[in-house]
Amino acid sequence: MNKPILLVVSFAALLTVGLYSLPKGVVQNPDKRLSNAATGGRTTTQTTASEKNTASSTEHNAPLTPAQNEKRSALLTAFLGAESAAKTKAAGPLIDFFRSVSRFDSAAYYAGQVATSEPTEVNLLRAGDLYFEAYGFAVDDKKSANLGQSTRAFYQKALDKNPNLLLAKANMAMTYVSTETPMQGIMLLREVLQQDPTNEVALFNLGLLSMRSNQYDRAIERFRQILAVNPDSRKARFYLGVSLVEKGEKAEAQKILAEVKATEKDPQILAAVKELEERLKN
Repeated sequence: MNKPILLVVSFAALLTVGLYSLPKGVVQNPDKRLSNAATGGRTTTQTTASEKNTASSTEHNAPLTPAQNEKRSALLTAFLGAESAAKTKAAGPLIDFFRSVSRFDSAAYYAGQVATSEPTEVNLLRAGDLYFEAYGFAVDDKKSANLGQSTRAFYQKALDKNPNLLLAKANMAMTYVSTETPMQGIMLLREVLQQDPTNEVALFNLGLLSMRSNQYDRAIERFRQILAVNPDSRKARFYLGVSLVEKGEKAEAQKILAEVKATEKDPQILAAVKELEERLKN
């Protein structure tokens, strides 16, 4: 698979967060490094000294403005000064603020604080979701591993309370892919499909993993399963097209790529389609 296509078929980023949960336009390369072109020059910096004791370093698009710093300080003061019973309510605006300025791991940290003090299913699931979001944006391997571990810890506690949280299980599965036990992730995805054979996130992630291991027959099967249930899934259609090209099914690939061009607006996807079509001419 050519490098430009790999920049779009970003397996590390799709640790579902596949493309299903990452914000549109976020594309990572196979080394889990965010592409500057895809992120508008996203960089990694250290947090302020006051946050080093409570959250890890954060990725962001630009330094906080003076007004944003003032708001952060006010929200943090309100959270730290709140009585135990009021901390959950005080954490909401603080978490929303950190997400709004792309401090995803800080948002996850405070959601985790709430879930630890009040371990309800809702709070545990929220913490797992936010750690998973931060995991998808991590550019440092060690940090990524730590965020993945926290994701699994909170999701597992939520699943202990409610085993039917299939999205949580599918998300948790993808954090295993870059560990020493990737099969645990695949087994979790299969468990999801045992409970829900048409689960779109599980099918999508298994399709991506099949592509990663060059098992394009299996990838094609997974993406077709998604389209049979959800014909409007642009992502499944695109990756079906990529898989067909890689397998050498030229006629079917041309048909699928034409359908992608007719509905897709993302310039990165369209650029990848153009390259794939050029390959089909050879």
